[in-house]
Amino acid sequence: MSMYEHGMPYMIKVKKGETTFVCQCGHSKTPPYCDGSHGAHATGEPLHYKAEKDETLRVCGCGKTGSEPMCDGSHNRR
Repeated sequence: MSMYEHGMPYMIKVKKGETTFVCQCGHSKTPPYCDGSHGAHATGEPLHYKAEKDETLRVCGCGKTGSEPMCDGSHNRR
């Protein structure tokens, strides 16, 4: 299953100072986190996101976003 078949955003809670590696190739077996699958695909390196504050990231799970890899609400549009 592709991470984009989830149909809605993945919610990732991050803490200030923490670095999270978010999949951008769409082939991770542990979405939305990078598992190194991009090495076998030419579709993108992971996003290295370092949190500047405690927050929740909304990562695209439908593949329709215009702001990859983050969700822009496109899953709600028809």
